[in-house]
Amino acid sequence: MNAAPGRRAEATAEATPGRPVPDPPVPGSLADARYVLPLKWTDDAELAGLARYLAEVATWLPVTVVDGSAEELFAAHRRALPESVEHVRPEPWPGANGKVAGVMTGVRRAGEERIVVADDDVRHTRATLARIVGLLEQAEVVRPQNYYLHLPWQARWDTGRALINRALGGDWPGTLGVRRSILLTAGGYDGDVLFENLELVRTVRAAGGREKVALDVLVGRVPPTVSHFLGQRVRQAYDDFAQPHRLLAELSLLPLMCWAARHPVGLAVGALAVCGVAEIGRRRAGGARVFPADTVLWAPVWVLERSVCVWAAVAVRARGGVSYAGARLRTAGHSRAVLRRRLRHRSRESLLLLAPGPRQGRGQR
Repeated sequence: MNAAPGRRAEATAEATPGRPVPDPPVPGSLADARYVLPLKWTDDAELAGLARYLAEVATWLPVTVVDGSAEELFAAHRRALPESVEHVRPEPWPGANGKVAGVMTGVRRAGEERIVVADDDVRHTRATLARIVGLLEQAEVVRPQNYYLHLPWQARWDTGRALINRALGGDWPGTLGVRRSILLTAGGYDGDVLFENLELVRTVRAAGGREKVALDVLVGRVPPTVSHFLGQRVRQAYDDFAQPHRLLAELSLLPLMCWAARHPVGLAVGALAVCGVAEIGRRRAGGARVFPADTVLWAPVWVLERSVCVWAAVAVRARGGVSYAGARLRTAGHSRAVLRRRLRHRSRESLLLLAPGPRQGRGQR
């Protein structure tokens, strides 16, 4: 159970990096908010832990689990989840990315305005939920920061990526806060993209919404298994096709490293520079509370990995895109310019539908 509110500040001050850290409470409540979890599992190894977590979350705010698992697993989930959790099938939504269908099902079913969307491995506290819900008074979409609750080697490796992202502006977590009204006004977001979180955020911004990158809202996450982590390397690199400037920078890494291999001093200086950037990210917005100092040393390892995997992602794109649920997703995400044009076109179509038709001649019906 969470510590009593009056003792959270003390717990934070004495926290051990890498372990759950209760955030300072923020004035406000969880009223008019709902927790939406899109789910599609092929095995139930983590079911007991997820059920315990959602039972606690359901005491703070309403919870909807949108479950696209096979029938046998769906039935097992219904038995394991508490009665207070709404457990439903995803409704039809265009596109091959089932997570988007799950999110949009939960959003459309909700009666609440403020929605917290989270992956199945995310572990919020009441304080982190309250902070995100509170920030949705200031912005239409909120992007917090994930950290791993435990740190096996694969989690340390991925933390190197997160630290660099924090230093360069913001990481992409497995949970977001969004205002229901603006997402519905935009007509939802595209279900034929791989980088669905970025697509959601860009859609909200294209519709005129404000984004809040909340690096100080630190939300725990369960580490991936080794097999899942390894299976995501090229797929995560493919996401950079939605960020062309970053893609070009990462494509330049491997040639630079090959050149630097003949100059060991230059290679060492480059590694130290990467560690310096990661340390800036670790210290930003109180990150040192949850990111141990030694995770900085994993940042060069991640850069080396990405320098290779980004070229593998180029090869995957040449073959038609990333395999996903029996289909191929070629598009990582759309630019804000494309999304703005789509929304303007949709608005014009709506105006045409609402406009009066041509007058009929006298005596005609």
